[in-house]
Amino acid sequence: MTESPLAAARRAPRETWVVVGAVAASQYLNHAYLVLFPPILAVLSGEFAVGLAALGVALGVQGATNTAFQLPFGRLADRYDRTLALGLSSVLGAVGVLAAAAAPTYEWLLVAQAVIGVGVAGHHPAHYPLISDATPEDLMGRAYSLYGFGGSLGFATPPVLLAWVVSAGYSWRLGVGLIGAVGLLFAVAVTWLFAARVDETVTAPNRGAGDGTDGADDGATADPRGDGGAPGSWLARARAYLRGLAAAPGVLALALLALVTSTAGWGFTSYVVVFLQDGYGLSLSRANLALTGSYLVGAVAVFVGGDLSDRVSAGPVMVASFAAVTVLVGVFALGTVGPLAAVGLVLLVGGARSVAGPARSKLTDAFAPSGSTGTSFAVTTVGVMLGNAVAPPVFGYLIEAAGRRAAFLGVAGVSLLAVVLTVWLIARFGDA
Repeated sequence: MTESPLAAARRAPRETWVVVGAVAASQYLNHAYLVLFPPILAVLSGEFAVGLAALGVALGVQGATNTAFQLPFGRLADRYDRTLALGLSSVLGAVGVLAAAAAPTYEWLLVAQAVIGVGVAGHHPAHYPLISDATPEDLMGRAYSLYGFGGSLGFATPPVLLAWVVSAGYSWRLGVGLIGAVGLLFAVAVTWLFAARVDETVTAPNRGAGDGTDGADDGATADPRGDGGAPGSWLARARAYLRGLAAAPGVLALALLALVTSTAGWGFTSYVVVFLQDGYGLSLSRANLALTGSYLVGAVAVFVGGDLSDRVSAGPVMVASFAAVTVLVGVFALGTVGPLAAVGLVLLVGGARSVAGPARSKLTDAFAPSGSTGTSFAVTTVGVMLGNAVAPPVFGYLIEAAGRRAAFLGVAGVSLLAVVLTVWLIARFGDA
């Protein structure tokens, strides 16, 4: 008889609960940072006197710096200190949010978005190795589900919080500042927790494996810290790192898939509130409630995805998820349904896309070379964040140049591409 999810959870070690719970809370905050501004784009456009395309650039700046710092944080987590990677990431993200809350000009907002991006960059490279080392193999999918649940709740919070703040007559800065303050307090607490209460078998970096620093290579002399010291050691490590990536083509393929799915996801998320307002006639508060609802549905659906990934396999779960998103976004884009049905479609999109999250995490873990879990997740997250950087300005421009319907049909087309890529990836590299 197949073990129930509740029975599986009960037999998980206590440290698994502590680690997965803490990183799920961290994921909650980091995801809240990522969606601070889509719920209030209309408000920001009026306050800073800029259009959707310019605000799309501001959203893209966060994605760009997030992308640029993925691999440095991945190396920090894999070779030096996972606790430091987590703590530094958490502090920088919160500081960036507080700077955004205080932004007097559009240019200041761009700088704040860049700092947020640097901070958020460290959460996947630190989180995934911690989960991987703290969780029994047969519970991995469910652990990633709990982690994804935290992220979905994080996405759901800013729309409802900021809509309430604005509708109550307060400045959006109050809501953003509150999120930043909570984030800063959490950063201190979680850093202490992992430094003082979690065993080193979980928090210790993967020294001596995965990036070529376990021995001499190309003239480099390894040292106990893995930071070299001999002339040319940085170049040698760079070569070894690139060879390591070349030896993990499955991870690179997942990064490409992550880029495609992220582009579709962020294109939808960034402008769905605008579409619901202008295309379906919903008020700002109701449109934001629909966005929040989509994330709450996703928070439940991610458990379904994790359970299916453990019971069946990752590939079919991902294909079904991306195919469903393609159809749902396509119908939404055509505008042939009423406002209530449009809200229903938004909710279903939230559920459908969340089902794939644990499956992709399982594949990344399975394809990662030994000792390079953090770096491998950093590589796939580069794809996610490139999508975050590209989608807002591209789809913002499309909305202004070709209209909402064309832009959202483009989102559906990108989702269809994800289906094709997933089928190819599973056929080429296998399943998990």
